[in-house]
Amino acid sequence: MKDSRNAMLPDDGERALLVGRVWRDGPDAGPSVVTLRGGELVDISRHAPTVSELFERADLHAIVREAPGESLGTLEAALGGGIRLLAPCDLQAIKACGVTFAVSLLERVIEEQAKGDPARAAALRAQMQECIGADLSAIRPGSPSAAALKQDLVARGIWSPYMEVGIGPDAEVFTKAQPMSAVGNGAAVGLHPDSHWNNPEPEIVLAVNSAGTPVGATLGNDVNLRDIEGRSALLLGKAKDNNASCAIGPFIRLFDEHFTMDTIRNAEVSMLVEGVDDGFTLSGSSRMREISRDPLELVGHTYGRHHQYPDGFMLFLGTMFSPIKDRDAEGGGFTHHLGDRVSISTPSLGTLTNDVQRSDQLAPWTFGVRALFDNLGGRGLLKRTQ
Repeated sequence: MKDSRNAMLPDDGERALLVGRVWRDGPDAGPSVVTLRGGELVDISRHAPTVSELFERADLHAIVREAPGESLGTLEAALGGGIRLLAPCDLQAIKACGVTFAVSLLERVIEEQAKGDPARAAALRAQMQECIGADLSAIRPGSPSAAALKQDLVARGIWSPYMEVGIGPDAEVFTKAQPMSAVGNGAAVGLHPDSHWNNPEPEIVLAVNSAGTPVGATLGNDVNLRDIEGRSALLLGKAKDNNASCAIGPFIRLFDEHFTMDTIRNAEVSMLVEGVDDGFTLSGSSRMREISRDPLELVGHTYGRHHQYPDGFMLFLGTMFSPIKDRDAEGGGFTHHLGDRVSISTPSLGTLTNDVQRSDQLAPWTFGVRALFDNLGGRGLLKRTQ
């Protein structure tokens, strides 16, 4: 078993090509692009001051493997010495795909039917499973069999917008958070103060460049407010995009001969929630082989002639994890307590860990794109070194 200091790294971290961002204090205070070589954290910002730019480089792998950079010491020493990990993306749009697993599809429909009331969820869950009957995971979205199921569900009066994107021809792709707003490993994630029924969503996140090519992947927590979105699908923005409501990290692992899209397709993403105030624990997992749409298909729904992303984008692929274990009352299901620790992991990407707090009680988000470029300019990093 890996020791705790390396728990955030992939199991085969010694051969993984890892890209991240850290905040450095001191005379050159600000964000820096880093890689990890043999356990040593190396600042490579002189070659590309933003991760977005780095992912546009034809020599991306060569820079990460061998380009000269400034050593920040071992990962353990750097993090113990005041350097902190940021989300490993910067200028990229942060997009997310919803209801890409059959289990999460059912839970979204249950939220909608419950109108945000967790006490009604258990009865509705049994009713929905009895009504639908079919194994939704075996149905290809947009296929003739999916269209036939839609007609049947409409006739039964249980069709919903979530069913439309779950088994219809068009995937749900929404803006999860603004560029520069995601938090990294070790930071607190935020819940909107109006929410009283919520949960983490452990997901794999693709890093895609401006050409629509996935260059790597990482882990993410697409914090979910079940009561707010359940009251109305039109409240998705309030449910999903709040201060610190998006966590990404710890590092982006670049695709290479050891880590491919097939690694993603066969991954199992595990999650553990540990309550500090009540000793409650909750674990679960998402098996990517059960996803209803291939990751590359989801990229195609996001990027194409209909929509371009000149700075690239991060794409959450969705989760099959929908916690229903009772916590505070019988039949009440799961919801977060402040202080919960959430750990999301898969062997090829490592572990992303964050504590849960309220969005309105966390430090305001103030370091955006203008602040980034002011900072990089002041540090002399906007003059590229090719």
